[in-house]
Amino acid sequence: MPVGRMLAPYGPHGPHARPAVRAAGPDGTALVLVAHGSRDPRHSATLRSLADGVRSLAGLRTRVAFLEFDRPGVADALRATVAAGADRVVVVPLLLSRAYHATADLPAALAGDWGVPVHTTDVLGGSPLLVTALERRLLEAGSGPSGRDSSGVVVAATGSRDAGARASVAAVARALRRAGRRDVLPAYVTGPGRRPGDAVRELRARGVRRVAVAPYVLAPGLLPDRIAAEAAEAGADVLAAPLGAAPELVRLVVERGAGAVAG
Repeated sequence: MPVGRMLAPYGPHGPHARPAVRAAGPDGTALVLVAHGSRDPRHSATLRSLADGVRSLAGLRTRVAFLEFDRPGVADALRATVAAGADRVVVVPLLLSRAYHATADLPAALAGDWGVPVHTTDVLGGSPLLVTALERRLLEAGSGPSGRDSSGVVVAATGSRDAGARASVAAVARALRRAGRRDVLPAYVTGPGRRPGDAVRELRARGVRRVAVAPYVLAPGLLPDRIAAEAAEAGADVLAAPLGAAPELVRLVVERGAGAVAG
């Protein structure tokens, strides 16, 4: 299965143009991007690349922190950010849904007095930019554009016991279908719901001749590797890359931060 390669962002007037409002807050404002975390070094490397893009576009000091499995933790990142001179911190959760990590783990990690105001933005999930980023990754991997490609697509997420989190993945699948993809199914590599391999086989049973798997994940790691393994075992034709530092993700993080800075 071909795996997607990085494409350059479109020009300044294309769909991936820089946002009109930059996160140009006070000099003392800093961003802390909080991810789930993984023991896989590819995970942190990918998210630090995303942070580099955010720093360049936003013009704000930007750090990455992790809820578990990696360093720095949230508390260490906040202390370092304040020690570096920040007089306000905007925390952007690099999370695709409002599941347990967003509603319990992150608030617990942020509890306390940090000596400066700390604002938390909404999670990344729910933005149409995520659908555009998935389309980008599918194109890079060799799946044709929406409306002109007969491929079926499996939107493969890591999974959750939270019904709202699973519903958010299903909503992304519906958005891809509305954009012109022939058949799109959500799948989850853990928890309730159909597995990615089963989704590939279900599309085959429907008569879909070419099937692409689009991992709905931010960065490589153990569970994304399981998505790839299931896709290969089921005979998927195309495997897209994780969302990573796609221009749409950079723009989305900056927009989240810009909203908090403006507020």
